[in-house]
Amino acid sequence: MERDIYSDGSDHMERMLLFAFLAESSGCEFREQLPFLQSRGLLCAVKGVQSYDSDGELQTDGNRSGHLQNGELVLDPEVNEEIVRTIAAQLAEIGDQLDKQIKAKVVNDLVQHFLNENLPREEITRCLSQAVEGLARAVPSDLEQEKAMLVLAMLLTKKVANQVPSLLQRVFSTTVNYISQHLHNYIVRMLRE
Repeated sequence: MERDIYSDGSDHMERMLLFAFLAESSGCEFREQLPFLQSRGLLCAVKGVQSYDSDGELQTDGNRSGHLQNGELVLDPEVNEEIVRTIAAQLAEIGDQLDKQIKAKVVNDLVQHFLNENLPREEITRCLSQAVEGLARAVPSDLEQEKAMLVLAMLLTKKVANQVPSLLQRVFSTTVNYISQHLHNYIVRMLRE
C-alpha cells in the first residue's frame, strides 16, 4: 500500500512507532543503545521521547511531536505520543507472540544484507520487504494482514539488532523507510482510531 496524497513525506510517525515498539519489546538486548538513535538525529522529530528511568521504562515530557519544515519545528497535533506508546506496547505484545515463528535463517540472511555496505538502501529495503511478506503468509488468519506486516517488520528490526547491535542505526532507518512506503496509511488509521 502506497502513501496517500495528503502525506507531506515525513516519516516521523513511523520513527516514533518503531522506537516505542523497540522500547516496549521484551528481549530487546540493545535497549541501552536506543538513546543513540536520538543523538544521531534519527528521532529529532520526537520531542516527547526523551529517556529511560532507572527501571528501563520509557519516559516522556508529554509534549506533542513535530517535524522540521523549512527549518522550523511544526507541531503535529494529530500525533499523540501517549497513543503511539500505547499502540507500540500492544504491537510489542503481538511481536512477543510471533517471535518464535521467525526462523534464524531469515534473520541471518537479513543480517548479511545489512552487513553488506555495498548494497543500496533500496535493495536492503526490498530484502526486508520480501522477508516480511514471506513471514506474513504464515501468520494466523485472525491477525489483520497489515498489522501482521507492521509487527513483523519491527520484530525483524529487533532481531537483527539483537544479533548485531552495531546495525541498529541502519536497520532502524531501513525499517522506517519500509513502513513509510508500505504501511503509512495503516498507521495513520491506527492513530486516528
